[in-house]
Amino acid sequence: MQRLLWELRRRLHAPSRNPRTAVVIGRLLGAAFLVCMATGLYSHFIQEPLPGMAFLTRPIWLYQVSQGIHISAGILCFPLIVAKLYAVFPELFQIPPVKGPLGLLERGSIALFVASSLVQITIGLLNTYQWYALFPFPFRQTHFALSFVIIGSLALHIAIKLPVIRQYWFAANADVPMEREDDAAFQPVAGSIAPLRGVTGRVFAWIDKTPAPSTSRRSFFAVVGVAGAALVTLSAGQSFKVFDATNAFGPRKNGVGPSGLPINRTAKKADVVEAALSPDWRLTVLGSSVATLSRADLLALPQHTVELPIACVEGWSQMATWSGPRLRDIIDAVGGRPDATIRVQSLEQGSIYATSELPANFARDELTLVALTLNGDVLDIDHGYPARLIAPARPGVLQTKWLSSLEVLS
Repeated sequence: MQRLLWELRRRLHAPSRNPRTAVVIGRLLGAAFLVCMATGLYSHFIQEPLPGMAFLTRPIWLYQVSQGIHISAGILCFPLIVAKLYAVFPELFQIPPVKGPLGLLERGSIALFVASSLVQITIGLLNTYQWYALFPFPFRQTHFALSFVIIGSLALHIAIKLPVIRQYWFAANADVPMEREDDAAFQPVAGSIAPLRGVTGRVFAWIDKTPAPSTSRRSFFAVVGVAGAALVTLSAGQSFKVFDATNAFGPRKNGVGPSGLPINRTAKKADVVEAALSPDWRLTVLGSSVATLSRADLLALPQHTVELPIACVEGWSQMATWSGPRLRDIIDAVGGRPDATIRVQSLEQGSIYATSELPANFARDELTLVALTLNGDVLDIDHGYPARLIAPARPGVLQTKWLSSLEVLS
């Protein structure tokens, strides 16, 4: 068995498989995951802030860019993980397979990292298409928990491999063969393969005739670079307009949808069509006094027009033109305090996003509207008719559609 492992390692060796390659790909992969972690935490906590957390309203594209980078970096992890596994694959056949407690910890940490990473980026990709039926567990909670598993196992693996990482971090020429000194005892001499009998002998005979890989480092990195660039270029158009023409795989496309804006959740799916189209619809505003406003009442208020993006957690985003009264003007009319948080309620029932809260800096912002029109058209029902919230630098799930009430919290 040991001789078989050695021969497998020898045959798997290639100029592109060496510690330097593994370190270079590893630091790219680590950077991608750190970017995913930072932008993912931003998205998570802006939706579910901890006490004392505050978020910026400027620049207006802050969440749009942050979440676009999050999705693109996650997609880029696919070729990087495959490249990393390719670079270190011969090490799976080291002799002996596990060398002491530290070796066991090393193998365990990398196994946990690879497994959790593949699950994480796969369900993240499925989430961009909203294919939730493919995994029988809550996406948000699982995605959030796995991010800490990934970063923790990555940190542990880096700590264990730190001497190797330091040695090859800046190495210019590192075509280091996979064979180690402790493998020397198992190097076959001329004619040693022929006498092997049974299954093992047949395996050795087959391996001996197999040409060794000869992929150069330059070719290897070129393939990884082209694969990463292609994946981002063909999918990032849903997040960044500059890539719109090449958006072949993104589930949303700019300019496609009611009033030229994509949607995630229709009024029919939210079961609000009857309530939203009812002539009895009123927006209830609760402060030190109470006001009930029809759509005509809202249209009678001073109207403002703003350019703001819809930026969804699935990664797609698009700028749009919105018109309606400012939220702060409506709140002031019922005696709302300038430092008050505003709770926004939708006509939709049973959804975790039917209610959202706006901190004072968002609620008082001059760009925050109760939107009545979109891109010059009457607000389409799938975009939140008769009225919806729109505010700068907020996730789309918090831009509540089909408004029912606004409440000034004490």
